Amino acid sequence: MFLINLQGKESIYEQIRSQIVKFIETGILKPNDKLPSVRSLAQDLGINPNTVMKAYQELEKNGYIYTLNKKGVFVADNSTEKSEVHKRDALNMLRTLKEEGFSKNDLSLLLEEVFEEETC
Repeated sequence: MFLINLQGKESIYEQIRSQIVKFIETGILKPNDKLPSVRSLAQDLGINPNTVMKAYQELEKNGYIYTLNKKGVFVADNSTEKSEVHKRDALNMLRTLKEEGFSKNDLSLLLEEVFEEETC
């Protein structure tokens, strides 16, 4: 399933991560499909389990997968999981701008500008 280039410029964990994202985006992996365990995938690829764990952690942080204790790692339903991640990121960005002194009016003007770009 995975093609890893041990001599490539891209790190092994990034190769795993990007391939899983590609499999999800192309529909090869569907919501709630079970992924190989960290230990199993590491053994199959002949790599350190920490490398697989790093890829899985990043994928989970970005809403692509989720872990159920003692059950395994599964593909997330991107339609809900990813939108929640984007909402959280947007809220964090807005909080940061507020802390940096942007007023509610400033933020409203920025939003208007973004939405005007879509109609042009």
